[in-house]
Amino acid sequence: MDSAIQIIPATLADLTDLLRLEEACFSAPWTRKMLEAELTGNQFAHFLVARDAAKATTTDGAIVGSLCFWIVFEEVRLMNLAVAEDRRRQGIGAALVASALRTGLMQAATRAVLEVRASNRAALALYQRFGFSQVSIRPAYYSNPVEDAVLMEMEPIMIPAGSGRSPAPVNEGGSVPAH
Repeated sequence: MDSAIQIIPATLADLTDLLRLEEACFSAPWTRKMLEAELTGNQFAHFLVARDAAKATTTDGAIVGSLCFWIVFEEVRLMNLAVAEDRRRQGIGAALVASALRTGLMQAATRAVLEVRASNRAALALYQRFGFSQVSIRPAYYSNPVEDAVLMEMEPIMIPAGSGRSPAPVNEGGSVPAH
């Protein structure tokens, strides 16, 4: 059965599901304390979740993706993108990134930046489709395992045609973790 995805702001009520998603997606996940700080204590932070509308009334598995991003003056910083493994290549990550970039543009941001694991080819391809380009490498930036980070930027911010549409139905495709 096909279901729609809703992109909405995260709340503290999402903390347990966000932590579960982090732990499933990353070898060095953000902690509960880190997630809570982004949700409540960082004036620059914005946190979006992608919810499976078919599971929106349940607490287990309703969140299939998330994106924490900061808007600092004229810059959007994509901090942490996660999509559940069984939901990747369905357009969820792209919808989250497009939402973040649109929010940045509405707040007068002109540039977007991120870092991504050098081995994360799917994430690199996603960001390149958006128009991000590699600007440098941060050697041994990540731990567990130790790995270089690819620094990417987009200036000016432009959202490619078609990337802002709603994600595809469940059985069509998904996205990738940012780190």
